Amino acid sequence: MAIQKPSIPKGTRDFGQKEMARRNYIFDTIRSVFRTYGYQQIETPAMENLSTLLGKYGEEGDKLLFRILNSGDAFAGIDPDKPVVPQICEKGLRYDLTVPFARYVVQHQSDISFPFKRFQIQPVWRADRPQKGRYREFYQCDVDVIGSTSQVNELELVEMVDAVFGKLGVRVGIHINNRKVLTGFAEIAGAPDKVVDITVAIDKLDKIGLEKVKEEMADKGIAAGGIAVIEQILSLSGSFQEKLAAMRALFEGGSASGICSETGLKGLAELEELFGLIETALVQAPVEMDLSLARGLNYYTGAIFEVKALDWEIGSICGGGRYDNLTGIFGLPGLSGVGISFGADRIYDVLVGLDLFPASLAESTTLLFAVMGADELRYVIPVAKALREQGVAVEVYPEPAKLKKQFDYADKKNIPFISINGSTEMEAGTVNIKNLSSGEQKAFSATDMAAILAFLN
Repeated sequence: MAIQKPSIPKGTRDFGQKEMARRNYIFDTIRSVFRTYGYQQIETPAMENLSTLLGKYGEEGDKLLFRILNSGDAFAGIDPDKPVVPQICEKGLRYDLTVPFARYVVQHQSDISFPFKRFQIQPVWRADRPQKGRYREFYQCDVDVIGSTSQVNELELVEMVDAVFGKLGVRVGIHINNRKVLTGFAEIAGAPDKVVDITVAIDKLDKIGLEKVKEEMADKGIAAGGIAVIEQILSLSGSFQEKLAAMRALFEGGSASGICSETGLKGLAELEELFGLIETALVQAPVEMDLSLARGLNYYTGAIFEVKALDWEIGSICGGGRYDNLTGIFGLPGLSGVGISFGADRIYDVLVGLDLFPASLAESTTLLFAVMGADELRYVIPVAKALREQGVAVEVYPEPAKLKKQFDYADKKNIPFISINGSTEMEAGTVNIKNLSSGEQKAFSATDMAAILAFLN
């Protein structure tokens, strides 16, 4: 019987050495930008209690939670008269990093100072249908500040997005809306109790189109007149100031319904302040007010963000927003926070698609010491150690072998320098180093680290 080839679950991936070098390039770039704005790193467990996760992402989000079966005989002693799942699954894999962050803040509130600025780079899991650019296991790079209502925080998120993608060489568009504006949609549509249904429907606009969005809202019981008002809003175009003026008129009672929305007006005022700060900061990436931007997560209460690559079709590669009372769910009310998440896996796909990864990432080792025999091996080991102490990535071929084999090894690993030493070099106390790209070759004293380093650089 043939042995079945091992596999991994759909929606997950293995990452080899080349992929990891590229992923670390992304993580290091993002991490370096976060730190320049005063954010420090934390980590939280892969699993959380389901009581921590459930109810924080809306009905659709709850369906995408991976539940973990209780250890041992999970089905022993269950009560058949009660729902089975809560009895056998008390934990789940984290869906995102924001809710665990809120739990962390509440749990460790006596040990941190506010405003609390943190970032996390960890995997999350969603029981979604795998497709291009969408995975069941993927990394998020989250940056959040909690304990401040100032829109300077929103500005800095936009600046960090601008800086990260500037460093990565990716042209992006930054889309911004405000959940208070979306609440205003519902109010002037005469359906204030349907704000979640309207938000969920609008969030699908790019995927299913306006007509399907209208159908979904109708199915949720929103009247035709209300749908017409929302359609009018979604059809607005022009500059930020033009959209702002049109929306302000609608929220002041200028829609067909004649209803005013104080909440919507407050959201517009926040957007006006934020866009003014963005203009002052000279952000390079194009930033627009996108009235169709909804983001389905129920905990957003203010500004919401979405970032898309302009030269590669893959959907959003960043998203986030302000949440006014997420920690209140865990017993610490009154703390406002705002954050954004960088989708590392989608960013990776964009960089591959646009061929933007630096070629130098393929060079994991700088210098290979070829080995001709046992004596030569003992001779180069101290030299290799000295170079490593200077920060040079050095390999010593582990055993005597034909030179062709060792050259092939260097070629496959993109090692730019090779050192071949025999009795002549040993007697002279030198090492011979060759640049495999240019063909240049020089002999150096085995103890002259400065000269060797200059040649390798």
